[in-house]
This record gives sequence, C-alpha cells and structure tokens, in this order.
Amino acid sequence: ATINLDGTGTSSIETGVAFLDHMLTSFSRHSGIDVQLSCNGDLDVDDHHTVEDVALVLGKAIEEALGDKKGIERYGWAIIPMDEALARCSIDLGGRSYCVFRAEFRRPVIQGLSTEMVEHFFVSLSRTMNANLHLAILEGQNTHHLIEALFKSLAYAMKQAVRISGTRIPSTKEAL
Repeated sequence: ATINLDGTGTSSIETGVAFLDHMLTSFSRHSGIDVQLSCNGDLDVDDHHTVEDVALVLGKAIEEALGDKKGIERYGWAIIPMDEALARCSIDLGGRSYCVFRAEFRRPVIQGLSTEMVEHFFVSLSRTMNANLHLAILEGQNTHHLIEALFKSLAYAMKQAVRISGTRIPSTKEAL
C-alpha cells in the first residue's frame, strides 16, 4: 500500500472483497488521504486473512507516513450520519494502539465481507497504525449504512488528526 496524507482523496483499491473496496474508497475520499492498495488473498478459504492483512498494511503505511508526527493535531473525532445510521469515531495518534468497538450487525455477510471482520479490521488497523481508536454505532439498523458510517467517521477523525497545526510534537514528553 502507498498513501499520501496530503492528498485529494483519490484511490485505487483492489482487495477482492467488493464491500471492503467500497469502504476503503469511501475512507480515502472523505479523509483526503490518497490510497493505492491491492491484495491477492486466499478468498477461496474466506475473507479473514485478506481483511486482516489489508488493515495491517494500511495501518503501517499511515504510521510510516506520519513520521515523527511533528505538528499534527494528533486527536480527531467525528459523528457521522448515513440515513438512519449514526456512527462515532475518536482517534489518538499518540503511539499507543488500542481499539474499542461497539457495533452489532443484523446481516452476517455483505458483498463478500463477513460483518464479524469489521471489528477485526479496525483492531488490526489500530495495531499497526499505533493509534487508539474508539468506534461506536449510536443509532441504526441497516448493515450497509452502519458499516459505511463507521468508515466515514474514521475518515473524518483521521482528516482532523493528521492535520498540521503547529511545529511541535503534540506531547509533553516531546515524543510519540
């Protein structure tokens, strides 16, 4: 994966999982982060390794692009609606990976993506991005809307957290 944090939200994403491609394209567009990503996974088995590997590689690419994190906002948050769905994401790019995920889905699979893998995607992403993520569904029923609202809330929280607003490392320890 290659990314540009200062991009325009353009993407080329091919994971072999149609709904994951849709979510990552949406993430790129709404965060303003350019994403080039392809994966040739073992989808003949299931989607687990593909979803996990995509999240791990994307998180690592973001972490590397952040460098020493000098001048970034560090924190970001968003509450995003999509029709009846409402999702919240808060992020801290402070170097401590942790993920809290609060969501339930009615459908077990949507366009090749096992909905149980949505949480695993965010946990894996937070691990290699060295970020603290809190994601929650506040309202809604439609599985497509719920998952898309989660990815868009992450996008807007990331857009805020990676924004350059100063010249110092955003920590009293002077290191992240």
